[in-house]
Amino acid sequence: MSGPELSPAARERLVGRLRAAGCVYAEAEAGVLLAAATDPAELDRLVARRVRGAPLEQVVGWADFAGVRVRMEPGVFVPRRRSELLVAEAAARAARRGPPATVVDLCCGSGAIAAAIAARVSGCALHAADIDPAAVRCARRNLAPLGARVHRGDLYAALPGHLRGRVDVLVANVPYVPTDELPLLPAEARRYEPRAALDGGPDGLALLRRVAAGARAWLAAGGTLLMETSAAQAGAAAAVLREAGLAAQVRRRPALAATVVAGRAPGRPG
Repeated sequence: MSGPELSPAARERLVGRLRAAGCVYAEAEAGVLLAAATDPAELDRLVARRVRGAPLEQVVGWADFAGVRVRMEPGVFVPRRRSELLVAEAAARAARRGPPATVVDLCCGSGAIAAAIAARVSGCALHAADIDPAAVRCARRNLAPLGARVHRGDLYAALPGHLRGRVDVLVANVPYVPTDELPLLPAEARRYEPRAALDGGPDGLALLRRVAAGARAWLAAGGTLLMETSAAQAGAAAAVLREAGLAAQVRRRPALAATVVAGRAPGRPG
């Protein structure tokens, strides 16, 4: 979609306004805002929201992530590029297990990770879950066209019982920022994304521990749990997976500043 036409001088003023507000990629963001607006009045509204600090993805209503475009809503966690490693690891394992592989995305937010996995691996039996009603609503908009089921509830309590012991790939992009470090996050995350999607407890591993503790009951033989974490937390996170009875590995992609811990359930795939 093409937005309102701006003269070179007007476009430069737009870029300058975004840059003054602290937008690092002001030129690129100006292009996105122009494409999203239908007329000058809407452009002014969108720019005003962005200048006030709202995430660009929430302002324009969509995010490009790992090769797919997902709809976004205000108050929903914005997918980060580093989570592309989580998608790649999950897709590779799902491809080996299927078709059809049963894939579950806990703490799904907008459903971006599940959508990106589905785009890479056909024939998945895809489920997603989140405790936040806004996230569930957003995820359903993104995942229903893919035949996925989205559930609302607290971690495993959200899942239908028939999945117990049958999940081939369990992805959980849990919050992992230590509580004391939340003030160090960018203002747009602190002000416009739910705290529950960011706060990982005193050491950042509180939710990771809960997911790991319940994983064995839901994973199929040889199934894998995958969770994103920080490089500094990777060793402790892997130890948590081992304590939960999973064979742990750490995957890294320095170009994305991304770290994923993987825990494989005992047994051979059925």
